Amino acid sequence: MSTSPASLIAGEGTAAAAPSGGRRPRARRRYSTQSRSAPFWMLSPAGIVIAALIIVPIIFLVVTSFTDYNQRTLFTGEVNAVGFQQYITIFDDPQFWWSTLLTIFFTIALVGGSIVIGVAVSDLMTRLGRAMRYIVTVVLIFAWAMPNVASAQVWNWLFQPTYGVVNWLLTQLHVFGDLTQLSWTSTTWLALLNIWMLVVWQAVPFIAITTYAAQTQIDTSMIEAARIDGASERRIYFSIVLNYLKPTILLVTVLSIIWDFNLFNQIWLISQGGPNNSTATLGIWAYLKAFNTFKIGTGAAITVITVIMLLVLSSVYIRNLLRSGEEDL
Repeated sequence: MSTSPASLIAGEGTAAAAPSGGRRPRARRRYSTQSRSAPFWMLSPAGIVIAALIIVPIIFLVVTSFTDYNQRTLFTGEVNAVGFQQYITIFDDPQFWWSTLLTIFFTIALVGGSIVIGVAVSDLMTRLGRAMRYIVTVVLIFAWAMPNVASAQVWNWLFQPTYGVVNWLLTQLHVFGDLTQLSWTSTTWLALLNIWMLVVWQAVPFIAITTYAAQTQIDTSMIEAARIDGASERRIYFSIVLNYLKPTILLVTVLSIIWDFNLFNQIWLISQGGPNNSTATLGIWAYLKAFNTFKIGTGAAITVITVIMLLVLSSVYIRNLLRSGEEDL
């Protein structure tokens, strides 16, 4: 079958016009002004809420810390700028240094106890049968879901002098003597121990369930291979399980630091910072300054310092968390 010269010339022109590989170049997508602004309009409701509830109050807090905002200001609206005087006054107050040290070391004790007990409970859940594991999970969720105010009030009843169940049980042991009249809030270390047990009891369920969910994702073939090689259960747990749980533990550690550093409800409902402000953390002391003595400017300055300290403490763990995530990738 013969082909005309015109057809050959047309075919060669078509072949020359076609790009290599037989694919046509993609047309550049053009975005209209409306499509480019769509993400902004979609995020604006959340942005407005964040600005109204977080950014604006923080700005107001910082500005207030440089003024003599007090009870008079609430009635007259008169306020004077005092510069860094509020901060100078705070740093000269011995209570600030006591509250700072108490906040730091109490946070370490709370986070350490919560993490250790929570991880231990999560490992225990992996060794239980299905029915018992479901029961433990439901109990943990109920304990975690209980409001702070309600649990603190029940805790006060348990440790009340005269009719408290805990004092009665300790007395029945015949080890510590008669403790029925013991007041757990009259002594600093007893009050701190009481608050520590309450906060850890509330924090363990979240940590246990979170780490248990991560632990169930571990490849069992690695554990079986380690057992075949003769590794003990302790070696397997510390070398394989904990190494796999490291990102999860770092995450719950960061969250626990933030929550426990800002602890207020449990301390206020148990001891109200007493006796003699010996259990007053920075949050409690700021509240006492701002709303008991109505030195609102001083309370704002204490809160600003607390936020800065919290950012410094959390930055180390956040950096390690991000670095751990990059290693996993």
